[in-house]
Amino acid sequence: MTGLGEQIMFWILAPISVLGALGLIFAKKAVHAALGMALVMINLGIFYIAQEADFLGIIQIFVYTGAVMMLFLFVLMLVGVDSSDSLVETLKGQKWAGALLTLGLAALLFTAIGRAQFGPMKGLSSVNESTGNVSGVADLIFGKYVWTFEITSALLITAALGAMVLAHRERIGTKPSQRAWSERRILENRNVAGLPAPGVYARSNAVDTPALLPDGTPSELSVSRVLTAREQNVAPARHIESEHDIEHEIEEGSQR
Repeated sequence: MTGLGEQIMFWILAPISVLGALGLIFAKKAVHAALGMALVMINLGIFYIAQEADFLGIIQIFVYTGAVMMLFLFVLMLVGVDSSDSLVETLKGQKWAGALLTLGLAALLFTAIGRAQFGPMKGLSSVNESTGNVSGVADLIFGKYVWTFEITSALLITAALGAMVLAHRERIGTKPSQRAWSERRILENRNVAGLPAPGVYARSNAVDTPALLPDGTPSELSVSRVLTAREQNVAPARHIESEHDIEHEIEEGSQR
């Protein structure tokens, strides 16, 4: 792809890549940040394909976006990261230290890029005709950069194992039975009839719609804590308004 078509593709996908990178930095939820990074990786794969690096572009999309990013999402969902965790500073001064290190890294990158000298572009036509794109990438991965490749794979495996260790909970004692839970609720006189199901009295049976109690107030116990942490609960205001409208129509009909 050369000429006008490549320029049009670049000016369309480049702003999208920048928006995805900004979403990775400024997203409040870790899952949204991971999706922003996946968007950037997909665009990088398209850029590689446009530059005649077909194998590298396909691997970028299938391996990094389809496998590595899905592994990141799996780790995030397994550990259970919510929006409140990022606001808690466990180590004093870590934000200032991170800001200073970020500024130092940015200065180092700008200095290195400013001193870089690039020769005339050669493209990949000669490589694809002689050794081939696949053979060239294989020679770099399993030859010159074999240790970097192995260390990266070890880090990914370590991240997955760490997520499993963090998510694992050792059970102390035997698991309480249904009879034990019932006796405990009765002794504490708390939720004796069980927790309310989502959507009760709300004209909806969705799991993200809190149940409405007989007095019209929503019950926080009827919705999963995961949905509450992710701020994905549906406000029952429209259901309350519809109930008021129906009651108003009934009152008007009785008066007539």
